[in-house]
Amino acid sequence: VQLQASGGGLVQAGGSLRLSCIASGRASSSYSMGWFRQAPGKEREFVGAISWSGSDTYYTDSVKGRFTISRDSTGNIVYLLMNNLKPEDTAIYYCAAGVHPGPHSRYYDHWGQGTLVTVSS
Repeated sequence: VQLQASGGGLVQAGGSLRLSCIASGRASSSYSMGWFRQAPGKEREFVGAISWSGSDTYYTDSVKGRFTISRDSTGNIVYLLMNNLKPEDTAIYYCAAGVHPGPHSRYYDHWGQGTLVTVSS
């Protein structure tokens, strides 16, 4: 499975961005998808995940109520809608594919290249 993340950019605090992750390859739509982020000088952290069917979503506490994960009808595109962005959301955001939508990187076998989100105060 190949993953291509896009949609990052510079936004002011309180603004919104929507990241996309396009999955391609064999059975790509049957994978659960996760979003992770890595801020400068920090470890990669879990942001949220969506099950392969799209029926279940999971979020880390710091983004609950602000971020929404969804996937399109083909199952091959996953979105991360980020509202009310804060400077502490600044990071490189990665999408990942795995069998289970777990909160740790070990659940995921395939990773995209990352897209940079910068939130200015």
